[in-house]
Amino acid sequence: MSVPLDRLYNHLDSLCNHDALIYRFYPHGSKKLEDIHPLYDFSQRGWQYQIGTPGMLCHDQEPLMFDQYSNHDMLNYFVHYNPAVLDDTKAVNRLKELINTQHLRSMTWSRHGIYDTTLLLHSEKHSENLARYEQVGFIGVYWWAHAAIANDWYRYAKHDPELAVNFNNISQDFLVYNRAWTGTREYRLKFTELVINLDLQSRCLMKFSTTCDGQHYSKFNFKNPTLAISQHDLEAHFDPCTINATASADYHAPDYAHTGIEIVLETLFDDTRWHLTEKSLRPIACGRPFMLAGTPGSLEYLRSYGFETFGNLIDESYDQIANSVERLQCITAEMSRISKLPQKQKLQLWQSLYEIADRNKQLFFSDAWQQQIFDEFVSNFNQSISIMEHCKTGQHWLKFRDAWIACPDQFKLADPVILESMLHQEEVEQLLNRT
Repeated sequence: MSVPLDRLYNHLDSLCNHDALIYRFYPHGSKKLEDIHPLYDFSQRGWQYQIGTPGMLCHDQEPLMFDQYSNHDMLNYFVHYNPAVLDDTKAVNRLKELINTQHLRSMTWSRHGIYDTTLLLHSEKHSENLARYEQVGFIGVYWWAHAAIANDWYRYAKHDPELAVNFNNISQDFLVYNRAWTGTREYRLKFTELVINLDLQSRCLMKFSTTCDGQHYSKFNFKNPTLAISQHDLEAHFDPCTINATASADYHAPDYAHTGIEIVLETLFDDTRWHLTEKSLRPIACGRPFMLAGTPGSLEYLRSYGFETFGNLIDESYDQIANSVERLQCITAEMSRISKLPQKQKLQLWQSLYEIADRNKQLFFSDAWQQQIFDEFVSNFNQSISIMEHCKTGQHWLKFRDAWIACPDQFKLADPVILESMLHQEEVEQLLNRT
């Protein structure tokens, strides 16, 4: 999936009170190393700008996965652009050391700049992956990117007449979008099995795909064996799912018109960090109540941004259950309870839930709430820049300089920018405030 996010990153750049060499994955949605590109062409601004400006890598669309990129993968990245490196053993060894100490930072011009660290724009909290990135020269800049994205993607929901609430049209209790189930989404197979075990499929507007990323669910190897399923006839209980990945960038009003509560199946579930995507904000934008299958504390995360959840009307104790299977069981047990309510009680429940949902929708589309998201970015960016200014020793540039002085000929394949800076060492010293 590729969406036009450069406008968003350019807007963030305009909000910063400090220049930054911004990198992002392009096409958007990619996580390939070769798709890490600068937001704009700063090569025309000269070596001094590139050496003396802090860098920022935007990794705010997907969860941080430090181990997704091996040292071998990153070495191949350099070889891809300069195959002659393989003929120089010393150059290969230098690249290996660079990658080992700087990880993804080595993919940017910041690797030889005067700043010892690089900013990492991300959208998750309580993250061990972030801590690992910080160990190799990154400083995290948190902001909830998906909040800004969702406001753009679902903007018509603010006025859409098809989203008008009519309880008489509700024919199924739950709306469940359940497309992909590989990677961090493997828990969705267990959820699907639990829905069948509790005979909830007739109460759900839900489809199922037998294959994902070229794999059939019956032969899928679970990373977490406790999430493994025993049933292999899941497709017999649901219509086939044929939607593609771009579906999350939109909403389907008829789905909301005929269902009571959305069960949001987030990207992360069997994890400890908070990372909520546009999926969690879609029912909010559409003015619908929801239950959230996310990591423990995800409802608390939403409430920290001013949203109300529904704990006085439905059992939200699942949000505090650490065990993933038990959390799923708690969610589906509450679904089962709601589905069995007498129609009069169910109507009363809908009325109370939708009052809260309407307040959430109003908050989501308020200018003040959207401004809060960008203000948080600016605050965190400024704080991280301040930290960077105290970590500006030029250690990576100085290390290169010392090796270059010892033997300039061995660096013929090095970056032109760093080589040009070798001819202006006094100016670099001035950038470092050493003279």
